[in-house]
Amino acid sequence: MPELALRKALWRKGLRYRLHETRLLGKPDIVFPTSRVAVFIDGDFWHGNQWKLRGFPTLEAQFERVSNRDYWIAKVTRNMKRDAEVTRCLEDEGWRVIRIWESDLKRDLEACTARVAQQVQGCNEEDIR
Repeated sequence: MPELALRKALWRKGLRYRLHETRLLGKPDIVFPTSRVAVFIDGDFWHGNQWKLRGFPTLEAQFERVSNRDYWIAKVTRNMKRDAEVTRCLEDEGWRVIRIWESDLKRDLEACTARVAQQVQGCNEEDIR
């Protein structure tokens, strides 16, 4: 599970966080309240990155041979729009939002961990133990 791998890597770096903060819009997967950093781990299929990974020219092309094509295009497109809106709203409230693709975590966990750590450390040294 990519999210669990990131959480363990952050913990090893001494970064302490909260999980699935229900009081925040979108319930971020990992939250650093003091630093105001919210991390979302987005699945490639559900959040609209799978078509790129599979080499399709567009999201729609990914669903060309599927019988319920319109449903899946609408579903993934809605998710993408909701993700953008959640990110915008949280940023408007003063949060730094990090969105990490599941495939990026699988490919380079250390780079994803460093990206999160940099944001947290850049905000508030007290979160680092």
